[in-house]
Amino acid sequence: MSMEISGRKALVIGATGLVGSLLVHRLLRQPEYGVVRILVRKRLDLDHPKLEQYVVDWDQLGDARNLFYPMDDLYCCLGTTIKKAGSQEQFRKVDLHYPIEAAKLAHEQGVSQMLVISSMGANAGSRVFYSRTKGEMEEALSSVGFRSLHIFRPSLILGDRGEKRVGEQLAASLMTFMDRWMKGKAAKYRAIHASTIARAMINIALVRAKGNHVYSNEVIHALGTENS
Repeated sequence: MSMEISGRKALVIGATGLVGSLLVHRLLRQPEYGVVRILVRKRLDLDHPKLEQYVVDWDQLGDARNLFYPMDDLYCCLGTTIKKAGSQEQFRKVDLHYPIEAAKLAHEQGVSQMLVISSMGANAGSRVFYSRTKGEMEEALSSVGFRSLHIFRPSLILGDRGEKRVGEQLAASLMTFMDRWMKGKAAKYRAIHASTIARAMINIALVRAKGNHVYSNEVIHALGTENS
C-alpha cells in the first residue's frame, strides 16, 4: 500500500541552470513541499527523498504530459544565450516555445500556479531580439489561464554558472563593483544573485496570490532577502 505524500508538489523546468539548480536545492529543504519533480535532458547527480527526476525530449514534450500531474506549482527557469543556442531560431525554442508548451501542458493537467523567470526590459514590441522574445513569452503565458502567474524580471544574474561567459563575467564584475553607488533611479539596474531570485520565487509561490503578477528587479531584491 503506497503512502500519500503530504505537502505541495513542485515541477521545475530549467533545473540544471544557474537559478534552477539553486531553486531545486532550496525546494528540497522547504518543509511546505513534499515532492520536487524535475524534467531534464540528462539526470542530475542528486538524490533526495523528495526528488523525482525524469529525462524528457523537449521537442516531444507532449509525450510527457502525464508528468505534469498531479503538480501544484510549475517553476520555469529555462534560458540560454544565442551563442550557446547557435542561432536565433534555437534561442527562441528554449526561451519561448518550450516555456509556452510546458505552461499549456501544466494548465491542461490542473497545475494552478506558474512562476517564470523573464528579463528586465521584456517587451513584445521591442526592436531588441532578446527583449522581444522574452516579451512574447510573457504575453503568451498570460493568456494560458493559470489561477496564478508570477513573472520575474531580473537584471544581470550573478552566480557560478560552471561555464565561461567572458562578456557576462566582465559585466558581473563591473556591476558588483558599482553596486554600492547604485542608488535612487539606478537601483533598479542592480545585478542580482541567482539565490535571491530562487528565494523570491518560493516566497511568492507560498503566498499563492491569484492573478497575473510581474516583479521588477528591485522587488525581486526585496522579496528574496534572507529575512523575507
